[in-house]
Amino acid sequence: MLRIGEYHVLTIDRETEPGLFLRDDDGNDVLLPNKYIPEQFELEDEIRVFVYLDHEERPVATTLNPLIKLDEFAMLKCVEVTDFGAFLDWGLEKHLFVPFKEQVYPMTIGSRYLVFCYLDLETDRLVASSKVHAFLDNSELTVEPFEEVDLIISNKTDLGYNVIVNEIHLGLIYKDDIFQQVNIGDRMKGFVKKTRPDGKIDITLQRPGYRSIEPNAQLILDELERNNGYLPVTDKSDPKEIQRMLEMSKKSFKRAAGTLYKQRRIEIKDDGIYLLNDQD
Repeated sequence: MLRIGEYHVLTIDRETEPGLFLRDDDGNDVLLPNKYIPEQFELEDEIRVFVYLDHEERPVATTLNPLIKLDEFAMLKCVEVTDFGAFLDWGLEKHLFVPFKEQVYPMTIGSRYLVFCYLDLETDRLVASSKVHAFLDNSELTVEPFEEVDLIISNKTDLGYNVIVNEIHLGLIYKDDIFQQVNIGDRMKGFVKKTRPDGKIDITLQRPGYRSIEPNAQLILDELERNNGYLPVTDKSDPKEIQRMLEMSKKSFKRAAGTLYKQRRIEIKDDGIYLLNDQD
């Protein structure tokens, strides 16, 4: 079945005036317009294409790679607003439609929005929605505490930032656990700090508990290497200065610095920490 909004590896079936017709294993075919035809090809060659609806709502193939596909999240730019809704640039000729009812706030031209792409069952068209949380499910969690997960920063709240976890669940990073710059739509790795009986997930950008010692220790070593073996920070430094310099909490810094000190990798003085050479 040739599902729109997805990639397919199809066979070149025949050449026509408007382009090549491609077929799948079930005999379904779709047009690849002339502008996307490779310079060299032969009938029965296989080609990877993306299938979507053209301006006349007909399935069509393209060799272009869109910025989002069916059942995915992405940050897209609004390029047009009409009486029916907004249109987003997703890297294809026909822009991606966002109905007004699927907009958290009215979209404006030039702004970027985190959206989810889905198939409208009533019209069989690909559409997008900025109401991304409606497409997440925490009824049955597939993650466990301490597990590394993929994150997309969703939106800021009074508590911190909501995040999309593995493109399945909704999670929360409390603001006290954020020690680096984050922006809506950013993709990054994180860790499950806690799962709650009500299905809520607490996320941290650092390995929870004792697991954070090693990565943070390495981060300190890397910063020392970049700064000629010296950092003007100690366990008496202001927490905000530690956060600015190393993007970690003072507690994490003290734990990591203590580990390096015990390993005789650093020397701690009143004015800061110093990297010890192997011969020291």
